[in-house]
Amino acid sequence: MLNALSITPTEILHDYRIACESRAASVLARKEVFAGKAKFGIFGDGKEVAQLAMAKYFQAGDWRAGYYRDQTFMFAIGALTLQQYFAQLYAHTSIEADPASGGRMMNSHFATRFIDGAGNWLNQLTRKNVSADLSCTASQMPRLLGLAYASKLYRATDFHNIQKNFSYKGNEVAFGTIGDASTSEGMFFETINAGGVLQVPMCISIWDDGYGISVPQPYHTTKGDISAVLAGFKRTKGKTGYEIFIAKGWDYLALCHTYHQAVTICRTEHVPVLIHVKELTQPQGHSTSGSHERYKSAKRLRWERAYDCLPKMAAWMIESGIANEETLQNIALEADKKVKVAQQAAWHASIHDRNQAKNELLALLNDIVLPQEIADTSEWSTIMDTLTAQPDLRYLDISQAVDKALYTLREIPYVHKKGLLAWWHKNIRNNTNRFSSHLYSHSRSAALYVKGIPPIYTENPPQVDGREILCSCFKSLLGSDGRVFAIGQDLGKIGDVNQGFAGLQALYGPLRVTDTSIRECTMIGQGIGAAMRGLRPIVEIQYLDYLPYALQIIQDDLATLLYRTKGGQKAPMIIRTRGHRLEGIWHAGSYISSIMHAIRGIYLLVPRNMTQAAGFYNTMMRSDDIALIIECLNGYRLKEPMPNNVATMAIPIGVPELLRVGKDVTIVTYGAMCRIVCAAADRLSDLAIECEVIDVQTLLPFDIHHSIVQSLAKTNRIVFADEDVPGGTTAYMMQQVLEEQKGYAMLDEAPITISSKPHRPAYGDDGNYFSKPNVEEVVSKIYSMMHQVDPLCYPAIL
Repeated sequence: MLNALSITPTEILHDYRIACESRAASVLARKEVFAGKAKFGIFGDGKEVAQLAMAKYFQAGDWRAGYYRDQTFMFAIGALTLQQYFAQLYAHTSIEADPASGGRMMNSHFATRFIDGAGNWLNQLTRKNVSADLSCTASQMPRLLGLAYASKLYRATDFHNIQKNFSYKGNEVAFGTIGDASTSEGMFFETINAGGVLQVPMCISIWDDGYGISVPQPYHTTKGDISAVLAGFKRTKGKTGYEIFIAKGWDYLALCHTYHQAVTICRTEHVPVLIHVKELTQPQGHSTSGSHERYKSAKRLRWERAYDCLPKMAAWMIESGIANEETLQNIALEADKKVKVAQQAAWHASIHDRNQAKNELLALLNDIVLPQEIADTSEWSTIMDTLTAQPDLRYLDISQAVDKALYTLREIPYVHKKGLLAWWHKNIRNNTNRFSSHLYSHSRSAALYVKGIPPIYTENPPQVDGREILCSCFKSLLGSDGRVFAIGQDLGKIGDVNQGFAGLQALYGPLRVTDTSIRECTMIGQGIGAAMRGLRPIVEIQYLDYLPYALQIIQDDLATLLYRTKGGQKAPMIIRTRGHRLEGIWHAGSYISSIMHAIRGIYLLVPRNMTQAAGFYNTMMRSDDIALIIECLNGYRLKEPMPNNVATMAIPIGVPELLRVGKDVTIVTYGAMCRIVCAAADRLSDLAIECEVIDVQTLLPFDIHHSIVQSLAKTNRIVFADEDVPGGTTAYMMQQVLEEQKGYAMLDEAPITISSKPHRPAYGDDGNYFSKPNVEEVVSKIYSMMHQVDPLCYPAIL
């Protein structure tokens, strides 16, 4: 078998060396946490040999979506050095030190950089690509589906000719890894089912060490065996499905044979494969949060010592004559030394950056000539002692010290402390870059840089259903950009439930406009993975009420991707959905605040009609940011004038639109409420109240030029109206205008909010009317406000 795989003894010894280094890194990293030099540790010990085998068949151009046990694999493919491994453990805020995240992700959360510092794509075919890990169990699975789906698209279409550095005719395999306990998650099963349906080149490895933290396997899995549970997914004659393999985690040769066979099938036939790696151990337990001796029996611990993959591999090499015991002992000793050197280098590099900041501050403080009453105070001595006596200061210690110093020096003339103040401002900028940058794109293609192009109309434009404007927009996007594709429930053959894609599947084919099953979570995952690989997906969630099925993936993976890699990875995609007014509890969702506060890192666009929506689609497709666009459910068959420039118009991000000019009250709203508010403003005008109506258009970002406060400066009264729950998005808009834009100083009256009732809307026209804001309610509340201003001019109604 060894000769059949063409694995030489030299290669085997090299693999063993990597495994020993990885194990030594796990052991030393754990000690560093307990020594207080790192906050937390989670490691890949016990999984080394299986990951060596997987790494052998991972080629340049391939992709990994894994989790925090895969350090040996990362070392083996050359995507991680030992020093980088420890730099992440110490949260070193440097991309050079920790290329995965610049200190933002906890240890063993792996990633490679596939965009450069300017946001440009790097050549993915010359790299071994690792999509950024996240801690949430099984959350890597939806994205894995998308990475593999991109290979299917690149093979079955001419996408590979359009995107030269992303795929070689779909030859790339997406490797996924997951712990056995995490296969209990719904995301795992949803991904397994979708991968079997789509037949994508997805190679899934399940690391089975018998536990999920402290909970043993019988509590997790029917029959106590996930591959037995999934046996029905195995492909048979005439029926597509998976190839399923089982291997033992300590058997190096059998593992190499299994991965060779599995990956060959996956790569050449585009058949998903699953490898259940059993009999793995976890010598140090789950993490540094506790000892596994608390929940493992003495018998189990003895078994784990006997079946630890490293001594088992060593015994096999001795038995096979590949190496003798002395050689292997020397390899282990050399590994310990090498790891210690890397750890020391990472630690000293980490504290060097912090010491540099500390020394700059100390020099400034020592240059200040202190009055006697300050020089003799204990406060000043404490500040200086903190900076000089305490080793290994954190950035927070340094920031706290300068903050205390500034308060202590508050009565000192500016000229004597201007250098310190300048350093304070620089410190804020540096820490913003270290910890808060790259929530959104910083590139030249950022959505905020896309220039607005207003719709252009003929003198008498045709009045069409709003859906026709959308359909024209999507037709233009698909026709002008070969990277664009759209997926969703009922999206393909019937063109979506509201006909926004009507006829487009027939025009562009079933891989460009694609129906999916009911699986919102993995639909988003399809989009994430494909976007990472240079394609431009539009993923439709049929109704806003169904977005929570995918919200975890959206908020934990997609929204944080650019941030958690500090600009190293991106997945520019559009999530399309529809909400607000229609019928009933689950088809009239407007719980915008619940979404908005979960998805920071994604732009939230709330167009009032389909022309605005089409403009937003064009804008986002010209950018490399991510957007959630919520169309108005009751707007598809409302008549709108057809613009001449549907293909080129663009709505700027973060710029409200003035819908009506007024002098008495400013009303701020969005989405379907724009029509309600404008109708109320017409009635209020008959009552001698002139309202200025503003459509914010985008909630994230919100009014980047602070135009709303300019309206408030004119009217001195403001109302925030929407269909969210009381205290929801209206409270957010109020905070933005009154606090962020300093509008509080311009108020003559208390601001008011108009929202839906704190429950979902009841069914039918009456249910909608009494559950959500209506024209009469808007008129009543604004009239009451004006009654307080001038009771004689606006006498009480009730």
